[in-house]
Amino acid sequence: MNNNQQLNINNLIQTEVDRISTKYDKDFLDCEDIMKITGLGRDNVRNLLRSKDFPTTKVGKRQVVSVLNFVTWLTLNNNASEVTNG
Repeated sequence: MNNNQQLNINNLIQTEVDRISTKYDKDFLDCEDIMKITGLGRDNVRNLLRSKDFPTTKVGKRQVVSVLNFVTWLTLNNNASEVTNG
């Protein structure tokens, strides 16, 4: 990945972080928020929150993810799968 591509990805991530933070008026997302954003069902989101490679933070018994970590994870995983799948 060249510097131009990295800058574009960083700009994309920052723009999406700003959009989601403004829309939901929060810096951390919970299960319900992720369901709304992704369209996934509760069981799938809970499995995602429990997966080792998903960047969650535990607050009491709740698992949340920062908007920045969520968008970064989503962007980088989509890029990897697009490259892998052609």
